[in-house]
Amino acid sequence: MKDFNITGTCIPEEHYMVDNSKKINEIMNKLIKKKKYFTINRPRQYGKTTTMFFLKKYLSKKDEYFVIKISFEGLGETVFNTEENFVKNFVSQINRVMKFKKNKKMIEFIANYKEIKKIVELDQFVTDFIIEVNKKVILMIDEVDKSSNNQLFLNFIGMLRNKYLLRNEGEDITFYNVILAGVHDVKNMQLKLRPDQERQFNSPWNIAMNFDIDMSFDAEEISTMLKDYVKETKVVMDIEFISKKLREYTSGYPFLVSKLCKTIDEKLDKNFTEKGLEESIKLLLDEKNTLFDDVIKNIENNKELKNIITELILEGKEINYNRYAHETGILYGILKQNSNQVVVGNKIFELLIYNYLLARREIEKGVLLTYEFRTNFIDDAGNLDMKTVLIKFQELMKAEYRDKDKKFIEREGRLLFLAFLKPIINGEGFYFVEPETRQDNRMDVVVTYNMKKYIIELKIWHGQEKKKDGEKQLAGYLESQSEKEGYLVLYSFNKNKEYIAEEVCVGDKTIFEIVV
Repeated sequence: MKDFNITGTCIPEEHYMVDNSKKINEIMNKLIKKKKYFTINRPRQYGKTTTMFFLKKYLSKKDEYFVIKISFEGLGETVFNTEENFVKNFVSQINRVMKFKKNKKMIEFIANYKEIKKIVELDQFVTDFIIEVNKKVILMIDEVDKSSNNQLFLNFIGMLRNKYLLRNEGEDITFYNVILAGVHDVKNMQLKLRPDQERQFNSPWNIAMNFDIDMSFDAEEISTMLKDYVKETKVVMDIEFISKKLREYTSGYPFLVSKLCKTIDEKLDKNFTEKGLEESIKLLLDEKNTLFDDVIKNIENNKELKNIITELILEGKEINYNRYAHETGILYGILKQNSNQVVVGNKIFELLIYNYLLARREIEKGVLLTYEFRTNFIDDAGNLDMKTVLIKFQELMKAEYRDKDKKFIEREGRLLFLAFLKPIINGEGFYFVEPETRQDNRMDVVVTYNMKKYIIELKIWHGQEKKKDGEKQLAGYLESQSEKEGYLVLYSFNKNKEYIAEEVCVGDKTIFEIVV
């Protein structure tokens, strides 16, 4: 029986996985066939190693190609202690590949080079090796982040660059393609040319093509994995709907897609419904894992990234995308480009960050409420009484925060609402913040509770006309979600504001709104 894989390489015979043939064909046509050198650089657990595995498998079926895949991971620091150690290790790894292929001819050939000690000798070995193989030799190096800050490795990459340039001038023979895989693009690494020089932006990998292949899973690709699962398990599900929902929450982040499916399959009685997916997300967000650890660590360790996150998800600002200003966040998958805007990478990460900020706030300032939460806001049918929730939030804001200034409310207002809401729905309900609707200081919070959906828009007060615009925006979003009722929370900075709580109609939509 197969399972959903969340560690290491995906194997079709052992794991449910998406059909990645479209991506492999794109890599072949855009890069391999054009003799390009490139780095498959994507965030942690984004399918880089699996992509390398399937690309190698595809190429190995073609008689014109000869693939060598190596890695410096797990070999220890001694590999990089001396030039001789590095050169001998590289040749040794090539020899290991030949032994696995049972290629006696090439094993005997390599034996003649066991005494080489210098990069310049390795240069000649590469040429002689490729001539002997007499095919298009492709070199793949996985996990280059483990070695890309090492001078010897950069010297080695510089050698490959020089051979590439000479090949294009008809003066050398070298690898047909060189493919590196890692979180960072080696092209952006700094090279230290001599011990007495400062590091300079003079990359030995500036010959490489940008890797512009979209490695996220779209809904159609996710459906191929679910079809395989349904065929084997006979589980009944709406494959198209669940595929779209998985894409919506994860933005196709490979690990997150597989992890949510694995949780539903193994812990939630194979409940592949919207409710099951929400439960899977809640379990995931309560889990400690290396991906989430990295997200929080990278935010906390990078002041600029933390400021961007604060502006995006707390202050509701729109930020124009700039590849240089937002490179770090995109590198780690925390941010992404959406048209000309920069947004959080996916809804799961956004929920993770909100939950982290809420927990930090509670640690620093204590819990927001001190009474029994849920029973005060649940009606006789077991549904969430959102009107009561908002009125009580209004009372809290009036009593505790009425004298706070505009800057505080813009920064903390949304977090205060979520801090108020979360314990009420905790354990029974589910919430997420809708990033696609964020505009004009607007933020939509979508809550599901007891199979019902509640849509709350949080917006800064900028006068009656802007208030009407906000009502129209919310009505439009309600229409897109096939909902009749919505809720509007208006944050006003007026000293003599009226704390209204009223119901208004916009077309056939009913909106309950409060001013805080």
